Amino acid sequence: MNWMLPIPVLLPLLAAGFALVFVRRPKLQQLISLVTLTTVLVVGVMLAVAANSGPVVLDVGSWAAPVGITLVADRLSSLMLVVSQIVTLAVLVYSLAQNLADEDPDVPVAIYHPTYLILIAGVSNSFLTGDLFNLYVGFEILLAASFVLITIGGTRGRIRAGTVYVVVSLVSSVLFLIGIGLTYAATGTVNMAQLSTRLREIDPSVALTIQLVLLVAFGIKAAVFPLAAWLPNSYPTAPAPVTAVFAGLLTKVGIYALIRLQVLLFPGEGVSVLLTVVGIATMIVGILGAIAQHDMRRLLSFVLVSHIGFMIWGLAVVNKVGLAAAIFYAANHILVQTTLFLIIGLIERHEGTTSLRALGGLAKTHPMLAIMFMIAGLNLVGVPPFTGFIGKVGLAQSSVLQGQWEGYALLAAGIITSFLTLYALIKVWNFAFWQPKSDTHVTDTDFAQVRGARYQRATLRAAEAISRIADSDDRMQVHSRTRREMEGSAVTRLMYASAASLILVMFAMTAGAGPIYAYASNAALDQMERSTYLHAVLQDDGRGAGKSKFAAADAPKILQDYAKSAQEDLIRDFSRDGRELEPEKRQTGQELWRYQWHAPFIVDENNEHIQSHILGMKLARDYSAAFPRTGLANE
Repeated sequence: MNWMLPIPVLLPLLAAGFALVFVRRPKLQQLISLVTLTTVLVVGVMLAVAANSGPVVLDVGSWAAPVGITLVADRLSSLMLVVSQIVTLAVLVYSLAQNLADEDPDVPVAIYHPTYLILIAGVSNSFLTGDLFNLYVGFEILLAASFVLITIGGTRGRIRAGTVYVVVSLVSSVLFLIGIGLTYAATGTVNMAQLSTRLREIDPSVALTIQLVLLVAFGIKAAVFPLAAWLPNSYPTAPAPVTAVFAGLLTKVGIYALIRLQVLLFPGEGVSVLLTVVGIATMIVGILGAIAQHDMRRLLSFVLVSHIGFMIWGLAVVNKVGLAAAIFYAANHILVQTTLFLIIGLIERHEGTTSLRALGGLAKTHPMLAIMFMIAGLNLVGVPPFTGFIGKVGLAQSSVLQGQWEGYALLAAGIITSFLTLYALIKVWNFAFWQPKSDTHVTDTDFAQVRGARYQRATLRAAEAISRIADSDDRMQVHSRTRREMEGSAVTRLMYASAASLILVMFAMTAGAGPIYAYASNAALDQMERSTYLHAVLQDDGRGAGKSKFAAADAPKILQDYAKSAQEDLIRDFSRDGRELEPEKRQTGQELWRYQWHAPFIVDENNEHIQSHILGMKLARDYSAAFPRTGLANE
């Protein structure tokens, strides 16, 4: 099924081109987007089923890895791909219904659909690539599209927020590019499977430098503390469908990159203490920021930052249980955050605001919204039997199994964050859904009833501070919204149906939590063992399955006999150490790569392998002549 791998990337790009061609026919644009996303969802599900039996690999253009670009659908990438396709399809349906509800929509449809499809192509490419530089390309595709989407409507607030978002994203991209340059200079490759072996052979200080540079770059994209200050000021200003897909997806692409970085490329506990501190700070600082907010969008944006810390928790404990829980929790969090922001979009359409000071009584006037918000909120908090609870139990179990102070510190922070998340959502429920609009807020308290002049002054100062924060949030939202969004607009049943469909997916995920969690556990095991991934990409001879791996008929004899002699030497070395090498095992290929696809080694009397640079340079010249189609003079 490897021929299907390019479809989630290429089909949205082609569809974006067709959407631009039919710029004056919005209904045809909408049809193209809908058919495209439905098709890639079906393909994603088929790839996920196939990946459960082993990674699906394609060497693009028949250029064998590690030279060519490789697309890989293993359990991790397939799970993230399917969940992302589900939410992007639901958000697309929501935006289509919103356009139908508006007779004169402010959103420029001609821009929205091509850009949205390009965003999806970038996300799919990021999940499926097996190449570090192609991961950078995927990030840049989705970021270029997000720059346009975040400023749709052209309001002052959106332009300002988009400027901050662009600057921060460019800084992250530059750091990522620097990390790629350092990686290639140190290892001579950007293929992630080959990097998994070569990064362990370079100087440890150089490897740590590369790891930290990439960690900062991915940390900005994932919005971890202290690199997350940009998110609460950027996401809440965009239109509701854009905010929903941003909140659900973009930070999880950063989490996915961090998993690849910390588990596949740099396995071990080298930065576990750093990740522990970052995870705890992200959880606590994020949720404290949420509690202080009086706008629903900003509140949920801070909650989003806080719950990124739960996924960092799974990376910090460095065991299979924690990684499996982090993967499962990330998939669930994509669904929950997207659903909550769509619900807030519906509230904004009804009431013309998302300020908690201006809302009230929604449980009576819009009971369906109240029910959907309660279900999604309980899942976010982690109330059983929802999948949020299952993910958090897995994280708690991983901390106990680790048995070190880092794990227990993360567990304590996770419990505190969960209770504070419950408090933040209860605050939203009370102000927006439960109490009538006529009820007074804390800023309207009659201070004369407060006993004691000292307490009156303290209460007054606290109320004034709260009022200033709320006023600032309201001003930002006013400057961000278009006229129609502030006035409130029509809402169709299809908009409700798109949000409700994600609620149904949550229930389905809860009902099938056992198989899905097992799938996530196997994905974690694949990442930690690495042999399955490496063997699928590089196979037994250290090269992919592309045609460029085969030598020309007139190749020098040294190259024709190289693999055979390397294997014989390795078997002899194993026998000398009293070990037996079984060529049919998958691990054999991983052992042979050090000999077959590096410059030859000389074995001294201490049985230490010393690379022969002279012989390596001679082999490079012969290699270039033997493989005329590849031009691998430097390899």
